[in-house]
Amino acid sequence: MRLLHTMLRVTDLEKSIDFYTNIFDMKLIRKMDFPEGKFTLAFIGYGSEEENTVLELTHNWETDSYDLGNAYGHIAIGVDDAYKACAEIEAKGGDVVRPAGPMKHSTTVIAFVKDPDGYMVELIEGK
Repeated sequence: MRLLHTMLRVTDLEKSIDFYTNIFDMKLIRKMDFPEGKFTLAFIGYGSEEENTVLELTHNWETDSYDLGNAYGHIAIGVDDAYKACAEIEAKGGDVVRPAGPMKHSTTVIAFVKDPDGYMVELIEGK
């Protein structure tokens, strides 16, 4: 067994694809429309689905917003230098909501970025 993907429901698919591909340098792996179901799926990530866990962005054509709830946490991405990554993300127009710095009660350097739908992406230095 292996983890295949995590699905996020998004309100503006093109904006979300742009965010993850331009801010985080992910690649659009595949995109499929399902007209009868009125939804589109886009799979993005850092490599092929055969070898990597990816994100599935689901756009339901007739849905304008979602309640994120309070159970979901975040997506985590390993970076070499969280401070540099935050500077690059901000330069590209990304919303760094928790600047790089040591995690509370730890020395691990982390940061948080908010995506277009309000999902949090954690950057973890050295992973």
